Amino acid sequence: MTNFKRQPLKSFLLTASILAGSLVAWMPTPAAAQEIGVSVQFEPPALPVYEQPPMPESGYMWTPGYWSYSDAAGGYYWVPGTWVLPPDVGDLWTPPYWGWVDGAYIFHEGYWGPHIGYYGGVNYGFGYGGSGYQGGRWEGGGFVYNSRVNNFGSVHIDHTYEQKVRIENRSNVSFAGGPHGLKSTPSAEERQAEHDHHIPVTSEQTRHISASAANPAFAASHNGGHPAIAATPRPAQFEGPGVVGARPAGAGKHANEQPMAPAQRQARPPVERAAPVEHAAPAQRPAPPPVEHAAPAQRAAPPPAQHAAPPQRQAPPPPAQRPAPPPPQQHAPPPPQQHAAPPPHQEAPPHQQPAQKDKEEKPEH
Repeated sequence: MTNFKRQPLKSFLLTASILAGSLVAWMPTPAAAQEIGVSVQFEPPALPVYEQPPMPESGYMWTPGYWSYSDAAGGYYWVPGTWVLPPDVGDLWTPPYWGWVDGAYIFHEGYWGPHIGYYGGVNYGFGYGGSGYQGGRWEGGGFVYNSRVNNFGSVHIDHTYEQKVRIENRSNVSFAGGPHGLKSTPSAEERQAEHDHHIPVTSEQTRHISASAANPAFAASHNGGHPAIAATPRPAQFEGPGVVGARPAGAGKHANEQPMAPAQRQARPPVERAAPVEHAAPAQRPAPPPVEHAAPAQRAAPPPAQHAAPPQRQAPPPPAQRPAPPPPQQHAPPPPQQHAAPPPHQEAPPHQQPAQKDKEEKPEH
């Protein structure tokens, strides 16, 4: 017969704590959890082309739209891009992506962390050109925005800079690997970022994703891969000012090729309008025509007076033109003078007679 000692409650709680700690140690880290997701046998649709909605308030950061998957949603559905607040100072958003693994497309969740990780080389636009994030950076506890790829709208931003973004690819393909996917591999920095402490989506992002999955208009089976709403100024705000629709893929450039924020677009137009000031010279050139048109008006008045004058001018010209014929009559007289010339030829004989006289006078000598 085996006797069991009854362990005190304190010892039991210690044992339970050890087991719980072992389970926590066994559970995958957030970085590893990113590799676990939905597996689908067919590729997701291409990314729609859209413009970035205006920033709602200072301090918000852009999270690009992407295709997610849910059986309840009927398959792939679009999660619109939106502005959100980061969980903490220093956090950056690494967007999710689809990757080809062992004959299927695996969904890799997005996350927050101190560095941007690998997101399949997908060109999500607005600073996410396929590798890293070029839309802004943390400096001294504050976020500094790149005005080339952020739409500030009417929000005043104190700390900005302007830098051209680098684009890894200009394709709208939304997944990596497989027969038609992007040929991309993580860089050393992106591999290192996988070991950072990661924070999953915030409560605002979760609400945004759930609202997108519940809206039939975002399902690819309903919109054919072209959602009517592509981006929103705030999470789960699918109506009202700032909501942006998608454009056909051939209607314009990729989203990542947005040249600059509207704040700068408004700054440039004056420069372009200043050019017309140079064209103001041509504007003055057209002015002379009106002056010339005014002159013809004055010339039009004289014609009546000139019409009266012409009769008098026509009267004198005839005599001036009629005397002209006389010259031909004067040319006629010369011929008679030539006829008068023959008489001299007839006088030649008399000249010969003196010659005979000379001959006759010679004998007299």
